[in-house]
Amino acid sequence: MRSETISIDTRGRRVSDLTDHVRSFAREAGGDGLVHVFAPHATAGLALLETGSGSEADLDELLARILPRDDRYVHRHGSEGHGGDHLFPVLVSPSLTVPVLDAHVQLGTWQSVVLIDPSRDNDERTVHLSFVPA
Repeated sequence: MRSETISIDTRGRRVSDLTDHVRSFAREAGGDGLVHVFAPHATAGLALLETGSGSEADLDELLARILPRDDRYVHRHGSEGHGGDHLFPVLVSPSLTVPVLDAHVQLGTWQSVVLIDPSRDNDERTVHLSFVPA
C-alpha cells in the first residue's frame, strides 16, 4: 500500500478542491486499485462535488440552514456556532474511496474530490491518501 499526507490551507474558503492531488497520487501509484482519502479532523469532511458551478454557494446556504452559526449548541468552545462544526462529520464523512483503473481516478465528468471545512477555528488541515492495489 502506498500512502501520502498532504496539508491543506482552508483559510477563507469552505471547499478545497483536492482532485489534482488525488489524480497525481493515483498516477504515481500506477495500475488498478482504490484511492482512499481520509481527513482526521472532528470538524471537516470529504465529498464528491461539482465545483465552479455555484455548488459552493449552495452548500454555504444549506449549511447555514441545517447547522446555524449561533449559540444553540451544548458544545460551545471556539467561535460562535462551532458546536455545529462538530456535528458536520455526521452529515459528510471524513473519508471516501474512489476506484482507479490504469492509474486514472474514475470520477464522473463533473465530480471533484473536495475537503469541506465549516470550521473557522483551524485553517490548516491534514489529508491522508492511500492507494490499495487491485
